[in-house]
Amino acid sequence: MSTMQIDRLLDTVIKLGASDLHLTVGRKPTLRLHGGLKNLDTKVLDSDDMVTLMKAITAERSQQELQEVGTCDFGFAYGTEARFRVSVFRQRGDLAIVCRLIPNRLLTFEQIGLPEMCKELIRRPRGLFLVTGPTGSGKTTSLATMLDYINTNFERHLITMEDPIEYYHYHKKSIVNQREVGTDVPDFAEALRRALRQDPDCILVGEMRDLETIEAAIRAAETGHLVFGTLHTTGAAKTIDRVVDAFPVTQQNQIRVQLSTALICVLSQVLLTRVDVKGMVAAYEFLVVTPAIANLIRDNKSFRIDSAIQTGKKFGMQLLDEHLWSLYTRGMIAAEEMVDKAKNPASLTDRVHKLGRQIGRSEWDLPEEGVTEEA
Repeated sequence: MSTMQIDRLLDTVIKLGASDLHLTVGRKPTLRLHGGLKNLDTKVLDSDDMVTLMKAITAERSQQELQEVGTCDFGFAYGTEARFRVSVFRQRGDLAIVCRLIPNRLLTFEQIGLPEMCKELIRRPRGLFLVTGPTGSGKTTSLATMLDYINTNFERHLITMEDPIEYYHYHKKSIVNQREVGTDVPDFAEALRRALRQDPDCILVGEMRDLETIEAAIRAAETGHLVFGTLHTTGAAKTIDRVVDAFPVTQQNQIRVQLSTALICVLSQVLLTRVDVKGMVAAYEFLVVTPAIANLIRDNKSFRIDSAIQTGKKFGMQLLDEHLWSLYTRGMIAAEEMVDKAKNPASLTDRVHKLGRQIGRSEWDLPEEGVTEEA
């Protein structure tokens, strides 16, 4: 297999708008397309193919890392078309590769359906803005959209710390400096510590994965910076618990107090396969920290947050399950998909049954000829 081949594979990913390309021994190259897996019509890959494909895209430094630890992650620009985030790893003694497509074209708020209220919140001079959700739920895209909005409309100094850098941001009204963990800086906590001396207005922390990073992010938000962070939690209340639980018990009360003043909002999202057109749609849970919610956080009453979100509609707040239900009743997603991604699947199942419908793919599967391409 020549390098020509990897180019052809990546071209296909871009042309079809797939989210990922999977390459592994004993299977044809496979795309993740609209949530499902689709084999490409080429040869089944063998060990030699995998080595050739790996060498075609992996820099020397990353090949070294692969040798030493059995896996390496990196990003690379593919012409002007797109960037790819790549993970190469060993399995059963062979290589496997997953390439995630990062489109070059940044989307707008409207295109990805972000709550309008986000525009108001990201004008704030300080505070912590958390974007959460499982892997592959579009957090990176939502954050890139918000950063681009700030970059286009305001004069700010934005510093991002990412592993690896995904969307590239060019200087517009703002200055954007993007630091890659592992290349430009050893780790997130170190990048955050240093960032405070670099006169930033906004800081993006790609992942708040350890106590040190979470602590540094909260401190940065308190000292007058707008900090964007991501966590792999689903739902606003769970996110707050997860942040507090990262700390030793003796510090938890103090962290609740700090969070109640530093946290601006939590945007939690999941990505769903659409049934009305080809493509995906995001469902959001959105919590805006009002004085009442700040009190709940401080008093360790996060179990009451969900009902506070329900009464906070005028601030643009919404529960994940309510958004899922509205996507379902608008005919955009299947009942099964809604229930799979719900926080409270039992109550949504009840609501479907009350409509006199059953949950099962069969009645939702559209006949092939009925599927319309999205423009």
